[in-house]
Amino acid sequence: MKPVIQVALDFIDLARALQVAREAVQGGADWLEAGTPLIKSVGLDSVRKLRELFPGKTIVADLKTFDAGRLEVEMAAKAGAGIVCVLGNAPDATLKECVLAGRNYGARIMADLLGVESVEARAVELVGFGIDYLNVHLGIDEQMQGRQSFDLIRRLARRVEAPLAAAGGLNTETAVQALKAGASIFIVGGAITKSPDAAAATRLFKKALKEKRPGNTELYRRVGPEGLLEVLRKVSTANLSDALHRAAGLEGIRPINTWKGLKMAGPALTVRTYPGDWAKPVEAVDQAEPGQVIVIEAGGRTPAVWGELATSSAVVKKLAGVVIDGAIRDTSDIAGLKFPAFSRLICPQAGEPKGLGEIGVPITVGGQRVMTGDWVAGDADGVMVIPRAEAVEFANRAMDVLEKENRLREEIQRGGTLAQITELLKWEKR
Repeated sequence: MKPVIQVALDFIDLARALQVAREAVQGGADWLEAGTPLIKSVGLDSVRKLRELFPGKTIVADLKTFDAGRLEVEMAAKAGAGIVCVLGNAPDATLKECVLAGRNYGARIMADLLGVESVEARAVELVGFGIDYLNVHLGIDEQMQGRQSFDLIRRLARRVEAPLAAAGGLNTETAVQALKAGASIFIVGGAITKSPDAAAATRLFKKALKEKRPGNTELYRRVGPEGLLEVLRKVSTANLSDALHRAAGLEGIRPINTWKGLKMAGPALTVRTYPGDWAKPVEAVDQAEPGQVIVIEAGGRTPAVWGELATSSAVVKKLAGVVIDGAIRDTSDIAGLKFPAFSRLICPQAGEPKGLGEIGVPITVGGQRVMTGDWVAGDADGVMVIPRAEAVEFANRAMDVLEKENRLREEIQRGGTLAQITELLKWEKR
């Protein structure tokens, strides 16, 4: 089959889903999917509305059915779904009932292989049951860990006759990779639904798949460790806080100067010292690798443990910034160097270099534990710390936040308000 673009409307608000659907159809979308969040939020009325507004389009109901196959397929088909998505690891009896119900009510069945063990063997069984399409799906939580592979599509394309769908964080680059691996259905979510112009985004996918040439994209990409710094330079500390389940930044730590584009990101090199003892902070500059952020626990008090000369040394070493739970001085000179510096206090007085501290040890800064190798990001709002083991996941989640906000900002510019667009009253806790 020729390439099909299926737009996954994974919204919780029907009005927003329908607006994106209109734009996607203008851009040439082939199938429209009432995503699982949308169906859980507003029910099969979402399918009915899509069928009403887009009578010439195939409507997919992503029910992720695991039980009661006959009933759920019947409900979705009667609501207007031409395709019903079920779980490939559901009991055999359920899947066979889905197939029979689909034939009875004129709906095709797509099996989602998310979470399926022995995928190739199960795929052969599913096709034997009469399943129409197989969805090779990389889940959101796996995407956030930077995973992406189309080897499974390649293997399945050699073993089964059924058309294969690719889903999970697709952008124009990865969609072309999936096409070359053997996919013919491309289930696209955020790269279209989070775009300020969903019609234009859909057209880009159509063009990339037609020409089999990936388009370049800065957004809608999920990275591994090698792309971590690039992502942290794009997202804000507010994005990171949201991604970290509304986590707090380093309490009381602020930028000493701000300028447009102030951004700091890098792995930490920790220093513990005493108020005013600037020996270890300065020695840490010599030990640090380019791109590191020196993070200093200095008792949260004056005198200063850092100034313009230490900053000049850090600039020469190409360090990414400094964070001080203590005091800093020479702030005017440091501002002239445009070196990202964050501190609890500012004062003119420096202490003496007694050398009583340690470098590379666990410290507490701004009320949080920080270890060497943890990732540190700072901007005009403050500083966020991400434990090293979680850095890739939460950087990707922060990018997801940024992308969603881009779409919301565009909808506000069209004349809505944040409360109206997100149907805030509907979601208030009762």
